[in-house]
Amino acid sequence: MSEVESKKSVEDVVIDDANVDCSLDDVDTKHDKFTTRRVELWAFYVYYIGNNGLSGFNFGPSQFQNLLYLAGYDPSYPPFTVACGAGDCVLPYLGRVRDVNAIVLLTNGISFALQAVVLLLIGAWADYGYWRPNITIFFTILAVAVSFAWLGVEDPSRWQAGVALYILGLITYQCALTFWTAAFPGLARDLPEVKKSAADVTDGKKTLDDHENFESLSRNRISNVSFTVSSVGEILILAVMVGIIKGLDAGASTENNTKAFSVLIAFSGGVWLLCALPWFFLEKRRPGLALPPQTSLLTVGFKQTYIAFRECMKLKQTFLYLIFYFLMGDVLNTTVTVIGTLQNSVVSYSTLQLTLLLIVGIVTQALGIYLFWIVQKRFRISTKAMLCFNVAWIIILTIWGMIGIHTDKFGFKHVWEIWLYQAYYGLMVCPWYAYSQTMISEVSPMPQMYMIIASTSSFANGIFDRFLFFALFSVIGKTSAFIGPFVSSAIITASGNNDNYPFVFLFSLGMFSIIFLYFVDVKKSHVECEDFIAAEVQRKAFASS
Repeated sequence: MSEVESKKSVEDVVIDDANVDCSLDDVDTKHDKFTTRRVELWAFYVYYIGNNGLSGFNFGPSQFQNLLYLAGYDPSYPPFTVACGAGDCVLPYLGRVRDVNAIVLLTNGISFALQAVVLLLIGAWADYGYWRPNITIFFTILAVAVSFAWLGVEDPSRWQAGVALYILGLITYQCALTFWTAAFPGLARDLPEVKKSAADVTDGKKTLDDHENFESLSRNRISNVSFTVSSVGEILILAVMVGIIKGLDAGASTENNTKAFSVLIAFSGGVWLLCALPWFFLEKRRPGLALPPQTSLLTVGFKQTYIAFRECMKLKQTFLYLIFYFLMGDVLNTTVTVIGTLQNSVVSYSTLQLTLLLIVGIVTQALGIYLFWIVQKRFRISTKAMLCFNVAWIIILTIWGMIGIHTDKFGFKHVWEIWLYQAYYGLMVCPWYAYSQTMISEVSPMPQMYMIIASTSSFANGIFDRFLFFALFSVIGKTSAFIGPFVSSAIITASGNNDNYPFVFLFSLGMFSIIFLYFVDVKKSHVECEDFIAAEVQRKAFASS
């Protein structure tokens, strides 16, 4: 029996066992009004131009560290008698005197810890009822408000207010991005061509494999176009920012440079709001799932995460990748943050240089992801192999940083290194965000489960089971981001304010995480997923074990 015939027979058995008369045509007819149109798709793309991270993820952190540096003092002298210069720079923070870079990392960890709690509590709301669009709007407006609030924090004496804005900026940016991204599966599923393809499967005009491949390509098309549109838009925004910096004469004085930071953050917030408005009005409010029995909006997030983890434990290969994803995600997030703090110091918090560096990073990351994809397509390389290749370059970043522990000649301590890093990061590291997510689909029973259950009365429950794994990996991706910053901050403090010492921890953790990726067997995962689907297709996710 062929693979296609085998899959069809499984589907037939499920339909017979369900004893229902439901087809993909029925589903499409029911949701015709939610068909994705070009205008809605472009509103989705344009939103991403605004939610580019410039306010909360780039200039906000840079301004925060700049204020800390200007408010800090050289620990070689009595407190607050000598301003920070070429030596160490410290401030009292959370009960003890800390290095400025350690303060940034510690605050970053606090931000991600709070974000993890928020997403555990309300992250699952993206799957239920009509809540998700409202939550996207809420966090977007709050993020824009935080961006404008930076205009009132231009003096170093107000660095404590910068702590609050830094934390709020990161949380609102990530939450808005998370709930906007949650619209992506529905947009792809409701594309007219994807609906027609699904109907062709029911009519016997197309095999299930062909449809899965077609839908996968459609998802990738939306993802790639969205990334491209955002990159082009962000470059244009940065070009305008260069003009703003020149107009404010940011290079003339420290005061002008600090003011320019706040103006750039506010400007990016204003652009975000303008880009978000079309999406607010044009997004179709597709219905989500009904809340499971004995579950409320306050408890469904925690229960969903628990059940997703419980289900994942039954899949050995999925669990191995889950561990790797947790550890390596933390390594990359923390490495980028540590390098970011070093970068700000090296360029002396120059708004112009940081803006030009961002332009280099954005151009090279678009080029890097495209080149990785061309190589993979040309030589038909597996997702795991591409991910392993990509991870090797992440590890090299940590080695690069470690060299700077005992020398000032290398280790992100010179301007030329920072420019090289931005190009290197874009070309060799950024593909992680594409391949790590693709690998999730390689070791999770999501596509198969959706296609099998979509034709049964368990359609809604099947979609929920599919979301379980998205939810689990999403939570893992967010919660792992606060451990590294906490540890790295403690390492800097314990090492006598050596800002390169965290790279030892990051290198060790990265090498350890690779062990788990090495043992992931994608072929075994497919077998485990098929067995899992056969066992789970008739049971409800919230039923007790």
